[in-house]
Amino acid sequence: MSAPGDDATPGARERSRARGPGDASFHDQVRARRSEFEQQIVKARADFEQANERINARTGRNLILATLIGVGIGVVVIGSLVFAKWLFMIFAVGVVLLGVFELTRAFQAAGRRVDVVPQLVAGAAMLAGAFFLDAGGHWVIVFAAVVVVIVWRLLAQMAAGDGRRYGDVLSDVLTSGLVQLYVPFFGSLALILLREPQGEFWVLAMIAVVVGADTGAYAAGLAFGKHPMAPRISPKKTWEGFAGAAVLATLVAVGFALFLLHLPVWAGVIIGLAILGSATIGDLGESMIKRDLGIKDMSSWLPGHGGVLDRLDSILPSTVVALILFHVLSPLVVS
Repeated sequence: MSAPGDDATPGARERSRARGPGDASFHDQVRARRSEFEQQIVKARADFEQANERINARTGRNLILATLIGVGIGVVVIGSLVFAKWLFMIFAVGVVLLGVFELTRAFQAAGRRVDVVPQLVAGAAMLAGAFFLDAGGHWVIVFAAVVVVIVWRLLAQMAAGDGRRYGDVLSDVLTSGLVQLYVPFFGSLALILLREPQGEFWVLAMIAVVVGADTGAYAAGLAFGKHPMAPRISPKKTWEGFAGAAVLATLVAVGFALFLLHLPVWAGVIIGLAILGSATIGDLGESMIKRDLGIKDMSSWLPGHGGVLDRLDSILPSTVVALILFHVLSPLVVS
């Protein structure tokens, strides 16, 4: 019988001796490999953060996060247009009303008196009219929406009775009308285009060309930009970036014309250059508004992008061009 401190059997003592040194060596190797792996992870994370900081410093925004958000929005847009027009309508109404809210709050922060709730209600009515009513009904609602926000502002000023100067009151009234005509009205034209036969493809093409122009301008401006395009309005925009925008916007438009809209190449070139012009005007126009208000972005709701309206600035005026081109070029569709 074994003593209390001894192993139970000679075989157990042999197994203990057999695995002792080797087992310790194996565990040491595992710990060493794990430590090395953890160090590599830490180093890779540090390298990634340094690279991201360099990109952010050069581009002025969180490019990786901005790209991820852009891809996510793109998936929603394409999915809603492909599966059902009413899905895109719901998405568009939400986005446009967020733009109305942003612009209204930005004007309020600058001292302008603009009423948020009437702006949102009038904007929603205008967008709904564009999708559900005929052209005549839509124009009636457009007129009514502008009148409502202006009259509401005048009545609110009369109720306030604070002796606000005539010039300031006039500025408030004009600003109220501007919000409706700039955001909901342009947005409603996209919904009118959406209702047309194959309208979802035209809306998708318009958005894709605008995104192509924005991407081309960004890449070319970052790589080659030296000559400012409008330094007093938007110092970072360059003629080199504009050239890059023209090239990529035209290529995207030609691709959509050939494979989705069934139009000839020259029609794609016209679509690309026309939307490039409207997108550039929209971009510079919003830059002028922000410069007048003394702000960099409309909001910070979309990290890496700014606000919702900062993403809509080029799209909104392009709805006019896209709707006109649809009616002009549709007879040329190759069946």
